[in-house]
Amino acid sequence: MSKNSKDNKNDVKPAAVDNDLDLFDDFDDDPLSATSVSRKSLVIFFVIDTSGSMKGTKIGELNTVMEELIPEIRRVGEADTEVKVAVLTFSTGVKWMYSEPVAIEDFEWSRLSASGVTSMGEAFKELSLRMSRNSFLNSPSLSFAPVIFLMTDGYPSDDYKEGLKVLSANSWYKFGLKAALGIGNEANDEMLAEFTGTPDTVVHAYSGNQLAQMIKIVAVTASQIGSKSMTLADQNDAELSDEDVYASKQKMLGQQIQELVNKNDSDDISFDSGW
Repeated sequence: MSKNSKDNKNDVKPAAVDNDLDLFDDFDDDPLSATSVSRKSLVIFFVIDTSGSMKGTKIGELNTVMEELIPEIRRVGEADTEVKVAVLTFSTGVKWMYSEPVAIEDFEWSRLSASGVTSMGEAFKELSLRMSRNSFLNSPSLSFAPVIFLMTDGYPSDDYKEGLKVLSANSWYKFGLKAALGIGNEANDEMLAEFTGTPDTVVHAYSGNQLAQMIKIVAVTASQIGSKSMTLADQNDAELSDEDVYASKQKMLGQQIQELVNKNDSDDISFDSGW
């Protein structure tokens, strides 16, 4: 599991407010264009490695955990928030589980199988393509920044840096909440931290029980924070910029994930022997 990073020098304090600075403008892809609306939309993206190294126990346990997770996510979010789920898998090529994000109330997990190589760079490019008002983020209401959760058990077989460069130019990715899970001994946490932007939102699982714990901790925590309406004030109670709001959410995600991970470690949970 990743080590805790030091807090930023200039801490900020979040506070809930009536007007939403977290909402995206309907007509373009600028996450910082914000107006108030009666209903918001939050899309949770799961980006999942289904290459051959995931075959067998890993993919079986991941399927079981995700089936259990969906009902928990249904309870996430405020009453005026529409939560949707999109699942992108990558192996030899990329594939969406459904042709568009599905409302969490209607979402049904379709069990995944594993084969092929690890086209992570291609997955990053596909994710960037779909994170647009012209595609998967075309909600008639305004939107929170998306939650993006990457899961993999190995190193990419293609140029992931090129794909990440393309993805990093996408404003929705830039201001989205990003987390990653390394599965097994071969997953590279440093590479995953390149994706999330911080090691605090990278966790690791070496066994089936750990996999279940980490997926639920990250997915539920990220969804709860992603659906919050909040603004920021500095120590002088001066309102800070929208960029600071998104940075604070990512920092909050890292802090809460690490607190929960450390709590589970201290609780001496009985893990199985691994894969």
